[in-house]
Amino acid sequence: MRDPRYDILFEPVKIGPVTAKNRFYQVPHCNGGGYRDPSAAAEMRRVKSEGGWGVIFTEQVEIHHTSEITPFIELRLWDEDDMPGLVKMADAIHSNGALAGIELAYSGANGPNLYTREVPMGPGHSPILTFTSDPVQARAMDKEDIRNLRHWHKLAYRRAKRAGYDILCLYGAHGFGIVQHFLSPRTNQRTDEYGGSLENRSRLLKELISDARDEVGDTCAIAVRLSLDEMAGEQGFSNAQLRDMVAMHAELPDLWDFAHGTWEACSGTSRFKPEGAQEDLIRGIKQLTPKPVVGVGRFTSADMMVRQVKQGILDFIGAARPSIADPFLPKKVDENRIEDIRECIGCNICVTGDMTMSISRCTQNSSFMEEWRKGWHPERMPAKKSETKVLVVGAGPAGLSAAHRLGLRGYEVALAEAGADLGGRVTRESRLPGLSAWARVRDYRVGQIQKMTNVNVYRDSALSADDILGFGFEHVAIATGATWRRDGVARYHLFPVVLDSAMPVFTPDDLMAGKLPSGHVVLYDDDHYYMGSVLAELLLKQGCRVTYLTPSTKASEWATNTLEQGYIQQRLLESGVDVKVTRALSSVQTGGVTASCTYTGRTEEIACDAVLMVTARLPDESVFLDLKTRQAEWADSGILSVKAIGDAQAPAAIAWATYAGHRYAEELDEPDQGDALPFRREVARVKD
Repeated sequence: MRDPRYDILFEPVKIGPVTAKNRFYQVPHCNGGGYRDPSAAAEMRRVKSEGGWGVIFTEQVEIHHTSEITPFIELRLWDEDDMPGLVKMADAIHSNGALAGIELAYSGANGPNLYTREVPMGPGHSPILTFTSDPVQARAMDKEDIRNLRHWHKLAYRRAKRAGYDILCLYGAHGFGIVQHFLSPRTNQRTDEYGGSLENRSRLLKELISDARDEVGDTCAIAVRLSLDEMAGEQGFSNAQLRDMVAMHAELPDLWDFAHGTWEACSGTSRFKPEGAQEDLIRGIKQLTPKPVVGVGRFTSADMMVRQVKQGILDFIGAARPSIADPFLPKKVDENRIEDIRECIGCNICVTGDMTMSISRCTQNSSFMEEWRKGWHPERMPAKKSETKVLVVGAGPAGLSAAHRLGLRGYEVALAEAGADLGGRVTRESRLPGLSAWARVRDYRVGQIQKMTNVNVYRDSALSADDILGFGFEHVAIATGATWRRDGVARYHLFPVVLDSAMPVFTPDDLMAGKLPSGHVVLYDDDHYYMGSVLAELLLKQGCRVTYLTPSTKASEWATNTLEQGYIQQRLLESGVDVKVTRALSSVQTGGVTASCTYTGRTEEIACDAVLMVTARLPDESVFLDLKTRQAEWADSGILSVKAIGDAQAPAAIAWATYAGHRYAEELDEPDQGDALPFRREVARVKD
């Protein structure tokens, strides 16, 4: 039975001619599938409808071939060939009573048109503003171009209505849409009726919404998504200008959807952006318009959601990442199962699917984007296929995930952890600066396992191969994790670096165990994700002087894919870390290191007191290998299978470990697929 204090979240809310059944609003978000994997994307949205969301949107949908953002994979509405996938998605969203929203995008100065080879267009002549600095410019639109743009939107409105969508949203946020480009004095320097004053700069938006009403306004709601603040100073579209514009056009759309400035600012990781980080920017805007307002803030707390509504900040609780981590979040609030919510940890591994043009994944919800491909479900598992028992060795993210999902299937499971603490690397890493949310990976799974009578947890239980062979479990999953290397081997150096044994050399494992260096520390980062920069912060807190070396051209290079690289480098520089990029560690000797330029080979000597290697990791696989060499003994011990999972098989990010545990549980006792693909896919049909 629902807790009455959350009743307000389940009130119906009218949006123009349609009504949402509650205030849970899944805002548009990418997923790495788009036009390449339409069925996977549609089923992902269907599961959210099953989970109780009142409004569910597509990702951005490119409305015309003259503006596309290849290599990034989104949805398209270029012609009739794109309709079946969009119809399928709308039907999936409607399956459990949610309103279907479609985000219509014309990317303008953000669309390099690398696929269509059309000349991009924007408010003025400007370079294409993309992640990849493409050597392409947009030409300035003339009046005929603007008339064409309006016509293309009309075509999109008609198709979207015919596809079954209830809410049509114009995308003008994150710097990605033509609407924002015209609103912003930074990108709109026109001198005609579409430039200059705020009224003129909002003229195109007004015309596009007016056209939408003429085409579909009797049956579809019209929304607009705008940036709260471009964060570009006086030259940009500021929060003050946004408020003036909303007041000027208070009743223009049926709904206002707001998101902070750049994508990096809007969807920052939990390390840099707390829950509700955009509240100050959006507070008070609702009082400027009679139309409903939606905003985002990586909301995972139902109490925080209630406060947003009761204080008149928001009408709808917008969510992208929290809806990915737990598609059933609304249903769990409704059923008073708050403790069962799989809270987003704000790691942004989901974003990397879009940034790397691959299928997105989620650290907390391994079924994300596998709902159609593999038939996985975030809340349900297939029943067990046998009465066999399973031993999971290691209670890190892979082991916890395996034990939890196996328990859901009904297997008898023993989870053995060598230490006193559960969680493995997520527990250790959650104690580092800015990573406390990582503990949610452990807490959710431990909380679920504690409810299961068929899963037993054994702490302080380091097991050998002899122990395992003597227990009699039919299936054994080895999830013993990995250890950071001390020899400098990673991407740049595939052989160990020359080390002087007299120089103290540390690894992340040492620091997480409380063994800290002192004085001047050279931190060598050939991992390129978050760990090096986090440990630099830890060393600074301990009073160390830090020189940060990396062979890359920037600090934490891969974190570009999680939208935090800029924040990381800014923090390092502002904290006084001496950042040396394109520098490889050549050797370590008493009193210092030798670094070499990765381009010229020129060397420099850096005096220091200690070295911290943040490089590669090695699987802790000794127990697994011992069992493999003794496979002849398995039958006598009743063992049918032994498998290494997660970091014990191949070290990677935490999301890979939770996925490995989930996959192990899904596939246990399932028939061998032989040479068949372990997932479904869609292949483009060949035309004459």
